[in-house]
Amino acid sequence: MSAIDEATLWDRLSNARRIPLNPTWLGEIFSPSLSDELRFAVAERLGMLAETGWPIIQTLIKQHGIQPEFIHAAGLCHQPEAKDWLLAQLNQSNDPDALLLNALSCWGAELTLSQFEHILQLPGQAQRLAALNLLGFKSHQLQAVELLRLCECTLQDWRDPVVIACIRLLQRRDEIAISTRLGILVREGSDSAAEAALRALGCIATTHSKIVLKSLSEELTNSARQEQAMRQLQQQF
Repeated sequence: MSAIDEATLWDRLSNARRIPLNPTWLGEIFSPSLSDELRFAVAERLGMLAETGWPIIQTLIKQHGIQPEFIHAAGLCHQPEAKDWLLAQLNQSNDPDALLLNALSCWGAELTLSQFEHILQLPGQAQRLAALNLLGFKSHQLQAVELLRLCECTLQDWRDPVVIACIRLLQRRDEIAISTRLGILVREGSDSAAEAALRALGCIATTHSKIVLKSLSEELTNSARQEQAMRQLQQQF
């Protein structure tokens, strides 16, 4: 397709609010010859059309095979069949990429513990961040011990963004085991992770989290962390 044709399609997509897009037309204009960005844009529009877009996405998958843009679109359409298809892709892959995991995000509660054990141990940073996002939709169903067991590999990750994302997930909980583990992270983690863990303890604001903060404020040998612990403790009163 020529650049002029692509420009025309971009113009049509940008006017979608004024002139609603027909899912059949979107399916007809989709082509592997389109630029990557335009293919994703067309697929995204199909995903946003929900129940009328999903059948077209299915047809395109049959015609062109499983493509990244179709995975993205399936995650946007929020259809039960799309969820089942995405879960099937997850079950068939030993190394699912972040795109697939992000597409499943709103269905995180549907994943099993064994699936979470697998995806949280994937090596890529983007994969682990997407897996933690998924876990956020499941965590309310789990006991603190189960949640900590799943999270341990990410709490021990050498990359601060992964550790901090996990801390932000854990700070939604107020169990003693969570506060205790965050206290260990303050003592043993990187400066960035320790700061995030201290803020999490401050947000939890339970009797035990205050006990942990008090202990840290008295026992830490790192002066900067000790000051942060004292500051979080003072904010509790």
